[in-house]
Amino acid sequence: MKIKEIITVLEEMAPLAYAEDFDNVGLLVGNQDDEATGVLVCHDALENVIEEAIAKNCNLVVCFHPILFTGIKKITGKNYVERSVVKAIKNDIAIYAVHTALDNHKNGVNKIFCNALGLINTKILVPKPNFIQKLVTYTIPENVEQVRNALFDAGAGKIGNYDDCSFTSQGIGTYMGNENSNPEIGERFEFVEAQEIKIEVTFEKHLQNKILKALFKNHVYEEVAYEIYDLQNTHQNIGLGMVGELEKPLSEIEFLQLVKTKMQCGGIRHSSLLGKSIKKVAVLGGSGSFAIKNAIQAGADVFLTADLKYHNFYESENQIVLADIGHFESERYTKNYIVDYLKEKITNFAFVLSEENTNPVKYL
Repeated sequence: MKIKEIITVLEEMAPLAYAEDFDNVGLLVGNQDDEATGVLVCHDALENVIEEAIAKNCNLVVCFHPILFTGIKKITGKNYVERSVVKAIKNDIAIYAVHTALDNHKNGVNKIFCNALGLINTKILVPKPNFIQKLVTYTIPENVEQVRNALFDAGAGKIGNYDDCSFTSQGIGTYMGNENSNPEIGERFEFVEAQEIKIEVTFEKHLQNKILKALFKNHVYEEVAYEIYDLQNTHQNIGLGMVGELEKPLSEIEFLQLVKTKMQCGGIRHSSLLGKSIKKVAVLGGSGSFAIKNAIQAGADVFLTADLKYHNFYESENQIVLADIGHFESERYTKNYIVDYLKEKITNFAFVLSEENTNPVKYL
């Protein structure tokens, strides 16, 4: 099996188009055409993890955090990033990162977070904007089913929990072909008025090329009339963070103790307790201070995230309990999810969960 075949499965799990613009995801080091000997899945592709991959005969390291995040102009081994990259290159080890591509997936980092706490009725906290497009096209009634089904198969027509969504309307289309035309209905230089059906479907914007390919392949017209629009709708199944509910309310202390146990936290920094029971919980794995207002607007009793600064805690405004449980801790089970996903999709290959603890934060 080649590395690129494993990458295909990884991109089904976490499409790169889901990643934030600032991020650096995908294949960071290595050649996707190399034969894969084994896959090591980790949280951070540090030098000791690369050594672990060498020892376990794994030439592909799948990490959550990208070891190469910002621009790098020299590779001299002077810091932990450069040392990891040098060791990987010297030993023909590829590195692939998922990061916010998995953060934004409805079954990704924050769903894993919610599952660990037993939350139900979950939904995205910060839905992704500017990600939906709309296709409008026109064809004869006899061609409608073929075109529409092809668009569905290409990924169009998904709205929330519903698939195969479209709208059709009827009207009259007109055209007149020139000397180079080959019309499906009528003749060259003939003014044609034909009964046509208008088809409208929405789709995730990264699927545009696939959608258009399906349209052109299945449309009967020589010249296909179509329009594509950018929609301002947010995507309710793609985005950062998640909000859910406990099956039974807990006191604030009981809940924070539950979090500390389930997420194996060395400690939890939190804002003032409000003396209210906890029922609705917002989570955002990793750095999530930007979503405090979203958590309040969602009506959450508590917001679990990481990397909160001193002044962020004031933003609770006595409306919500803010809890910083640790960056690594909030994403703790992500690598387990990746391994389980790969093992389910590719049953005859060696996927290894890294035994290295790459959390740089220690507690007394």
